[in-house]
Amino acid sequence: MTKADSMSPRTPPTPKPVSAPKAATRTAPRFRSRRDWLSNEPGAWAIVLMPTLSALFACGPTVTTCWLAVAWACCYCVQFSDARWFKSRFRTRYVRPALTYLGALGAIGMPFVVLHPGVLRWAPLYIALAAGSMLGAWMRREHSLWANACAVLASSAMPLVMQPYGAHVTPAMQLNGDTLPSVHSWFPEGTFAQPALMLSLAYTAMLGGSVLFVKTMIRERGKWTYLTASWIWHAVICTAGFAASPWLGAAGALLSARAVAMPLVARVRRVPAKTTGITESIASLLCFVLIICAVI
Repeated sequence: MTKADSMSPRTPPTPKPVSAPKAATRTAPRFRSRRDWLSNEPGAWAIVLMPTLSALFACGPTVTTCWLAVAWACCYCVQFSDARWFKSRFRTRYVRPALTYLGALGAIGMPFVVLHPGVLRWAPLYIALAAGSMLGAWMRREHSLWANACAVLASSAMPLVMQPYGAHVTPAMQLNGDTLPSVHSWFPEGTFAQPALMLSLAYTAMLGGSVLFVKTMIRERGKWTYLTASWIWHAVICTAGFAASPWLGAAGALLSARAVAMPLVARVRRVPAKTTGITESIASLLCFVLIICAVI
């Protein structure tokens, strides 16, 4: 080899082509890692946040209610990450998201509890509902009716939790939120006052109906037991809605119409799950507006 040859730039070696399956394998762990931090049920965010946002409108937004709403969103992140951990039989893959969300909840929630110890009166209820949710995940029955009921009740109770910290409350109710509960006055007068009580009942009815409707369209499609239960549920909430308020009656009628029509359409033609999701999102958004109109 001459000196000129040694000084000339060397041609870089041609990289070996990577097959499509290998390339997909290389990118899969990174995608899987991102997915571990996110809920795989986007519709669940509507169940989690709609009652809380309605309480912000109805009870009057304050720094404290906004703080509590953020803490509640962190609670959901803890719930879905811990549920995956339980369902996987405690695989290390899910430890980091679970511990991170739990740390964030502690950082946000502990100062709130110190300043507003009255919120602890709701701790037994939420501990029981969280235990039910984790049991459903452990048994891999997180989509069962009782596991869904835990999620619905936890979310629907949030207006009652938030009401003592809103802008439109009496001094006595505000005192209840800042006073440690005692055995003799665990739920003092004003705990179940309006408008929070109406919000909680309305969302229990609405979200319970949503659970039944989605099951009749996807997981339990074609089963008359679920379809009958869904139609009875919606007939009751429609009747009760009109008895309470024209706005709630309109919401009940809207939900009843989609609960009856969509399964009947699905019997003669295929309705994709995406169509069911879009329909339910639109109905939920409209009911969100109607419920707020009913309480303000």
